[in-house]
Amino acid sequence: ATRETSFVHAISSAGVMYTLTRNCSMGDFESCGCDDSRNGRAGGRGWVWGGCSDNVDFGERISKLFVDALETGHDTRALINLHNNEVGRLAVKTTMKRACKCHGVSGSCSIQTCWLQLADFREIGNYLKIKYDQAHKLEMDKRRMRAGNSADSRGATAEAFHHVHATELVFLEDSPDYCTRNASLGHHGTEGRECLQTGKNLSQWEKRSCRRLCTECGLRVEERRTEVVASCNCKFH
Repeated sequence: ATRETSFVHAISSAGVMYTLTRNCSMGDFESCGCDDSRNGRAGGRGWVWGGCSDNVDFGERISKLFVDALETGHDTRALINLHNNEVGRLAVKTTMKRACKCHGVSGSCSIQTCWLQLADFREIGNYLKIKYDQAHKLEMDKRRMRAGNSADSRGATAEAFHHVHATELVFLEDSPDYCTRNASLGHHGTEGRECLQTGKNLSQWEKRSCRRLCTECGLRVEERRTEVVASCNCKFH
């Protein structure tokens, strides 16, 4: 139940909700369509609600049924996973954007019709990455957890969650050292992995790969040059 696991739960949950919401607005499901519940109401100065808002309520409801049903346990770990699933769904709603269309004589834009639409999923990922960096570790009363009394255990869990905000990712255990190999935990460490030092059109993430995989883990970059001979499938006609 590490910080990384909390992020995986949140972004998986957000991805399911995002896809359902988008497909609903595109008319892929007979049971739902645009959210027009606010259409015709004044939204603000010079604009009214209208158009085809993305139906996040449908996406949220169905994804909650689908994703949260996977958590069948009643322990602290299951509660943490359910909380982080909800953080992912809230991220989709929080990052929604207002899009508008102008109306008026000769394009004067005297009045606008506006609707809510999903942000690009990259923005939701960026939002959750910030939540990952700020994730809150739950400090549990281990004695009450081990007491064997289910009421004590539930009380300790409730106390731990009491100060956690609905939009905060939570985790239970510190992350292991990902620099070193640990077969029992299933990670291979960074030794021997290939990083990108030079090349065209590298992203900032790729440019930092050598520092991340090598320098930050106390390793040095080894440069290797290999000559590859391959058939080019030439044919004479």
